[in-house]
Amino acid sequence: MTGTEIDITEHLIRDLLCEQCPDLADRPVELGARGWDNQVWRLGDDLAVRLPWATASADGLLRKEYAWLPGLAPRLPLRIPVPQRLGEPSERFRRPWLVTTWVPGEPADRAPATRGADAAVALAGFLTALHHPAPNEAPSGRDRGGRLADTARHFQRDLTWAAGLGLVRDPDAVRAVWEDAAAAPEWAGPPLWLHGDLHPANVLTANGTLCGVIDFGDLFAGDPAYDLAAAWILLPDDAVELFHAAYRPRPDAATLRRARGWAVLRALTGIRIGDAGVHGRPGGKATWGPPAQAALRRLTATVSR
Repeated sequence: MTGTEIDITEHLIRDLLCEQCPDLADRPVELGARGWDNQVWRLGDDLAVRLPWATASADGLLRKEYAWLPGLAPRLPLRIPVPQRLGEPSERFRRPWLVTTWVPGEPADRAPATRGADAAVALAGFLTALHHPAPNEAPSGRDRGGRLADTARHFQRDLTWAAGLGLVRDPDAVRAVWEDAAAAPEWAGPPLWLHGDLHPANVLTANGTLCGVIDFGDLFAGDPAYDLAAAWILLPDDAVELFHAAYRPRPDAATLRRARGWAVLRALTGIRIGDAGVHGRPGGKATWGPPAQAALRRLTATVSR
């Protein structure tokens, strides 16, 4: 983690708008959220300003969104933050920043989906629309989306830690899911567009179902199993099979096995971040723990003994 050189405040944002987007400078400004990479400030009723604040990589992620999201957004059935303006580094703020559309809704870690059938169909429709072959120049996945077997050390570290604290009830069942997934055949199709970071804080809900998806900084091209893992993390009990039936083309057995393995990794990360939040450690978010625990319960429910 690396902080910005100056505090991000309403006054700073208004100064930046006056310098580079003066037609927007008189709109009301208020803090929306502080994420891993960016702060999001609401700008009037329909726009937002995203500024990097915590990680050195955030600058490139914002530029990636500005380059690719306007072309992807029209075909997506859920609302996403579409970049409108790119703010360039200046004396006042030495990093790029974005003006995007504002997406209403509550993050799913705070307001989980409760209408399982509707949420399953909404998630399937979104990923069906997104998962199309990407061009050769599409971005790669940074530290994600490679061979699942290559995550063995990461998986073992997180499982050992969580089991040692009693945060995983049946570590053998968790290991069985991951090992089966790591042994599945690899993706043989073309690299598809992927969101790359579908955790509950990046998916918005309203009236019990999904209404929006945010933070496309990890957008990349690869194996759809990486995104399909989100079904176990985001959907209520008994909705995952409906999601698989609604997604097109219906995923084959090997893809579902890999997706389960990625879901296990995502759940263990959520448990770690949730525990940090409960104990007040930096970077912790207590709301991440419950959906991660529910995901592990779903994933291990059918493990044969």
